[in-house]
Amino acid sequence: MEVRIGLRETARELAFESKQSSAEIENLVGQALEGNSVQLKLTDDKGRLFIVPVAALAYVEIGADTARRVGFIA
Repeated sequence: MEVRIGLRETARELAFESKQSSAEIENLVGQALEGNSVQLKLTDDKGRLFIVPVAALAYVEIGADTARRVGFIA
């Protein structure tokens, strides 16, 4: 699952692959935005932890769950 996180007042974004499902990531982001949480914590497929301040979030883009196709298209 590809995840992209845009940060306010920054031209760059965080982009990483995660083993978490799109529903799980959406739930974590929703909980962070609705609650009194100060930070959003997500892990990538290599086990690295990303901690982002909720106040700095501009957007969170969650990729599709579909598998990549391999081969030639006729």
